[in-house]
Amino acid sequence: MAQHDTSAHLPEWLQPHLFPGKKFADLTVAELSDLKERLSRFRDEQPEVSVVIPAWNEQDNIFRTLSSLAANTCRYRVEIVVINNNSTDGTQQVLDELGVRNYLQPIQGTPHARQMGLFKARGKYHLCADSDTFYPPKWIELMVKPMEKDPSITGVYGRYFFLPQPGEGRFLYFFYEKVTGLLIRLRKINREYINVLGFNMGFVTEVGRTTGGFEVTDVRKFDNALGSDYFVDEAEDGRMAINLKKKGRLKLVTNYKARVFTSSRRLKAEGGLVKSFINRFKLHTRRLSEYVNGK
Repeated sequence: MAQHDTSAHLPEWLQPHLFPGKKFADLTVAELSDLKERLSRFRDEQPEVSVVIPAWNEQDNIFRTLSSLAANTCRYRVEIVVINNNSTDGTQQVLDELGVRNYLQPIQGTPHARQMGLFKARGKYHLCADSDTFYPPKWIELMVKPMEKDPSITGVYGRYFFLPQPGEGRFLYFFYEKVTGLLIRLRKINREYINVLGFNMGFVTEVGRTTGGFEVTDVRKFDNALGSDYFVDEAEDGRMAINLKKKGRLKLVTNYKARVFTSSRRLKAEGGLVKSFINRFKLHTRRLSEYVNGK
């Protein structure tokens, strides 16, 4: 996650969580105390909602994500759980310092981390977050509400924006996101599971556990860059979405206040925004008939 300057054209709610130019070790006593105090409200022993985050070598990113989550306001009892996926940096020390409930998953791979989180979570509702993403103040409330209101909804997913790299503007990302929005609508027809992304999704915990969870054949790495030698087409979030539809239906949360800001580092790993856009344009053009006709 880039350490952004607050001069970027980003929403007001996001600004307090950017900590521009700072690593975790650079936090002041006051900043650290404030973060700990806010996180203490998300350690409920009988939670209704579990927010679960996999983390691999995120010592200087995850505190930003946690800060944004700890600024959420909702009427539910919430726990935040982090699954440390065999980190070799100071991620564990950060979690211990902040007092965040966490578990070690020594088997490498995002599906393994998410699957452990699925069975460690205690809430009726399970929200998936990532350690390079920022969550708006009503995210928890808006993601859980559809499932609580309608028992036929077993899973939810939301939209997102990209955080620009330092020195970049938002214009090209805005265009990229608009095209993505169109694809989401097309895929809802017959391939909705592709829309469901692990950094902004949720489900009824028991349904997730009893229908197969996040188990996949091939385990992906954390960035899973398209076009790389290690890219895996079957992702654990899509697999979970398919499993959830065995017992109900999915709901796209369209409320603007539920849209998260996620790191653009995956696009960077794919060769940059333009190259990533071209690669994905080619991929989705080939699949358009599949999205619409289901073949």
